[in-house]
Amino acid sequence: MADGWNINTGEAVYRTRDSIKNLRIKVRIERLTSAAVISQHLQQKVLTQQNRGDIELETLSSQGHAVSCVSIGDSEEELVVGWLEKLFSQYEMELFQNEEVLQSPLDRQYHAEIKALNLAKGRRNRRIFTCSDYDRYTNSLPLKQLKNSSDILTSTEVGPTLLAERMANVRHRRQDRHNMDLTIPKSKLITWEPTEEFVRSCHVVNNAMQTMYINADLGPPGRLGDKNNEYVLVTIKTDENGTVIVKPDFNKDKEPYRIVTEGDKREVWCLTVENVSKSMKTEEKDKESNMYKDLYVRHKDYLNSLIGQDFEVLPVGTLRYLMNGEITTAKGFEYDNLYIHFFVELPNNWSSLRSQSLSGVTQACRTKTLGKDNVAFFSYPFNFEAFFMSEKENEECILQWPVLYFKVLSLDSWQCYRTEGYGYLLFPATAGKHTVTCNTWRPLQSGTVSALRRFFIGGSPELEDHSYVRVPGTLKGERLSRFGFWTETTGSVAFTLHCIQQSRAFVDATLMKKRRQQVFDQLGGFSQQGAVCNILEAFQRARRKMQEARENLPRDLINTASQLQTQPQHRP
Repeated sequence: MADGWNINTGEAVYRTRDSIKNLRIKVRIERLTSAAVISQHLQQKVLTQQNRGDIELETLSSQGHAVSCVSIGDSEEELVVGWLEKLFSQYEMELFQNEEVLQSPLDRQYHAEIKALNLAKGRRNRRIFTCSDYDRYTNSLPLKQLKNSSDILTSTEVGPTLLAERMANVRHRRQDRHNMDLTIPKSKLITWEPTEEFVRSCHVVNNAMQTMYINADLGPPGRLGDKNNEYVLVTIKTDENGTVIVKPDFNKDKEPYRIVTEGDKREVWCLTVENVSKSMKTEEKDKESNMYKDLYVRHKDYLNSLIGQDFEVLPVGTLRYLMNGEITTAKGFEYDNLYIHFFVELPNNWSSLRSQSLSGVTQACRTKTLGKDNVAFFSYPFNFEAFFMSEKENEECILQWPVLYFKVLSLDSWQCYRTEGYGYLLFPATAGKHTVTCNTWRPLQSGTVSALRRFFIGGSPELEDHSYVRVPGTLKGERLSRFGFWTETTGSVAFTLHCIQQSRAFVDATLMKKRRQQVFDQLGGFSQQGAVCNILEAFQRARRKMQEARENLPRDLINTASQLQTQPQHRP
């Protein structure tokens, strides 16, 4: 008989755009006859003891067909339940009739509803009842009963997971939440060695969900109202995003679930859960679809009104450079607890906004052994925006790009810092994603005293001008001599850069290509497009070079060349 039961009691997640108040669930419970249980028990006993001859096979011939559901008066019930529809149990009917136990406005409301039910005699349920997470019954419900609600539907006892155990009590923790104690020092906000109890109490995802329970009183006939005989049949959870979680899932075409009651008299019940929500008509679906389309169009128009239709175009000869960068890792350095100090140097004709910060300091990061290197994972983001203004409108090449200079330092437990290395990063000249690794070095002072000072009290030779890492700004002349300057290679720093460039020259070039494409289409012949394009570009480059050469030549030489061209030439 175990093969005929649905033992998959896991929860199912559904998503809907409809209102949750339209949900309708049909729940049916039915008690099996005791003959079915005896038959199953005897069959298992025969399989184990038939060789001994203790039980004759003929004794099961008259009971083999009794494995079926028999409806006898109070042994079955079928009910359609709506979302948050309150159905009182026999225990609640007797409890809320007494006015002395009323404690909240909700209890008084239940008292009035039960009083009206008694007068009208219109109670449509007997065993099946519902409750939500607002009821006093749910607040006082033992965690063990909620935890084992799925176990009573299966034939095997499986312990709950950590997430299921904690999520069952999430709502209680939210109600008991207190304000943060501001007297706790900031140094204690991080627990470096969390205990298992700390993990169980804190590391739980807390989503705001509303819960409804469909329960049943599976007590003997005529003895309803005992809380020990109440079991959780179905649990429905939903949130404001349209997520509906049902446990156990709807049977659909599967076999019913099995419920085995506790106690000396273990009775077997079968449970069937079915979704009987009314489906929308075709006209209503089309109307709802059109309504959503209209809503999306209005939201799109609203966003466009916030952004605007005008695209910001830069003046002629201006280049905007935007960078979203990240200092990812640093490895190969001597000491631990590294941090990086960096700043940006703007060459001539470059400028930035007043609010733009040209320097920054990362957080201190402890290294982690990865292979043979000690790696510090910074993941420190930074952004940068600058503008280049060319002196001439026809200037096309950018000779100098901004440079990011950085210095890697280490910090010990005595708050003494050491210089671990210097480096620089030249901003990429092309747009897109770039991954760059910069090697570093540091000045080295000979002698044992310098090494002892660096080890014990910190401090090391430093550069007065950080641009000396590349080409110092105070350089006068064509050659830079570093003879006699002792250095030591240290580690490396990795950067991830995302660069964007904006200029009118890019737009003009795109328009020129489109115009050329139109001419090529009129001429026809895709095989000739490349040749014609190359000829036109070569002609424009030659013409540009000729104009630049004429501008650079002296005026007297130009006049002489023009006179020579106008004089008649005599053939020999």
